Amino acid sequence: MDERRARGLAKMREVYGWEIGDAPGDFFGITVDHLFGEIWSRPGLSMRDRRLLLIGMLAGQGLNDVLDIQIPAALESGDLGPDELREIAIFLTHYAGWPLGSKLSVQVETLIAKWEKGRAAGSDG
Repeated sequence: MDERRARGLAKMREVYGWEIGDAPGDFFGITVDHLFGEIWSRPGLSMRDRRLLLIGMLAGQGLNDVLDIQIPAALESGDLGPDELREIAIFLTHYAGWPLGSKLSVQVETLIAKWEKGRAAGSDG
């Protein structure tokens, strides 16, 4: 495995918060090597900055399936907290439009509740 692939896989693990192994195929390779090995790894923006930008773009396009991955990852990593995510939903509603913002707000609340429930369950035992 070359250095860029290793860096890309490590960054993917950091971004998503779960173990990701190498996989075959050009699409996976380009995603790991370029998007995560180069773009997500560039200096100049923090992980939090990148998450804010990505969440805004995803919400603006109504890509809620990807938000279902990014919001829990932001909570788990500590890049964004529940109150910040709620504020993001309020802010983006006024730029992305009410229907997308309303959907985002409900999604944020649902994912925060799930995250908090998981944390509570983890502390119980």
